[in-house]
Amino acid sequence: MKTKITLLLTLLFVGANIGFAQQDEECMSKLSIFHEYVKSKNYDAAYEPWMAVRNKCPKFNNAIYIDGEKILEDKIDKLEGAAKLPFVNDLLKLWEERAEHFASKTPTGKYGAMACQLKYDNRDILNLDNAALYACYDEIYKADKDNFTNPQSLYTYFSLMVDLYDAKQKTAAELFNKYDDVVEKIEDEVKNTSEKLNALIAKEDAGTELTKKEGQYKRYYGQILGAFDQVSSGVDQKLGERANCENLIPLYQKDFEENKNNAVWLQRAAGKMSEKDCTDDPLFFKLVNAYHEISPSANSAYYLGILKDKEGKNSEAIAFYKQAIDLETDNFKKAKLNNKIGIKLKSRGSYGQARGYFRQSLQLNPSNGRPHLSIAAMYAASANSCGDTNFNKRAVYWLAADEARKAARVDPTLKKAAAASVANYSAKAPQKAEIFNCSCSGQSIKIGCWIGASVTVPNI
Repeated sequence: MKTKITLLLTLLFVGANIGFAQQDEECMSKLSIFHEYVKSKNYDAAYEPWMAVRNKCPKFNNAIYIDGEKILEDKIDKLEGAAKLPFVNDLLKLWEERAEHFASKTPTGKYGAMACQLKYDNRDILNLDNAALYACYDEIYKADKDNFTNPQSLYTYFSLMVDLYDAKQKTAAELFNKYDDVVEKIEDEVKNTSEKLNALIAKEDAGTELTKKEGQYKRYYGQILGAFDQVSSGVDQKLGERANCENLIPLYQKDFEENKNNAVWLQRAAGKMSEKDCTDDPLFFKLVNAYHEISPSANSAYYLGILKDKEGKNSEAIAFYKQAIDLETDNFKKAKLNNKIGIKLKSRGSYGQARGYFRQSLQLNPSNGRPHLSIAAMYAASANSCGDTNFNKRAVYWLAADEARKAARVDPTLKKAAAASVANYSAKAPQKAEIFNCSCSGQSIKIGCWIGASVTVPNI
């Protein structure tokens, strides 16, 4: 009896393996067929064999889901209105199936955000309102913030919050908290991408040519930074005047007692008042001092510097700014601090000091070209005061143009702005006829005052 049972189990096992092998062979064949169709972008022809493999062997290969996404997106793109609905729903279902069968390759933050974005883009035919869509994004963001990195989805997430606030379905506190959440997330992603780009820039600066793959990565990182730069501007524009001093001050005044020992709340409140130039109000003083007392940090020292600036105590302000830099341990944030301080010094005409902070910012984060443009602008503003002859004064614009070119080289988000600055400064510099008349082609001109640099006259 035991022998018969063993033989029966053996036969069943062998039969099952033969069945799986036949199934795998069929799925392998059809997978190869639909994958070739997808490669040639013949998505209509790919649909039938793809569906056969998807239904019969859902765990067979992740290509089912990678290619399936393209096949269904093609269907959606070609259709209008309600005709899209079955394929929109099927794409949402496909991502759920991918998460079930290939969980390790389907991070919730990435694919959940994609699903929410698909719902948002098709909200009319899905009959979804702003509250339901916001809840979709909010659930995914809270579940897997680390992988919620799509720039468009971050913008949509915040945009929905603003719409709900305007509809009086969200409070001002909820709006400003979500703004801070999203801005901090964008900054994290910019930091991560900038650090990768900085490594490639450092390699180039050291005289080593990038490999083909590294060159591709450099372009990709530039595109990512460009996307986040647009989203950052879009988020600020969407918030707009909703975060003005008239709204911020009463809100923070009302919540101060409840949050006076909450370092995160104090930092965000002081930061928002600083960004929106509400620093003349006594509440800013109260926020900053409370924040610095319970959590002395780079941010609190920087805000104290702003207070001293407001009082006209420039030397004390600089001391706090330096303390802020010393307290900051993160190079990316330290670069931002140096740039902020440089901008403050530039605005009051302390160009020499400002340049020092801008250069330190560039050393810490070379892929941010804005300090280069600030230095260029200071050179241009000093042309009349830093040259001893008309020709030499205008030669300062060559220095400004050279500095602006550096911004374009390191920062892909500034190519257009930098190119416009280069053209502007170059037009103000001496032209070919003037160089010919002075017989100084190729000579070096020393620029005095705070600039203290030399510029070479172009060869003609």
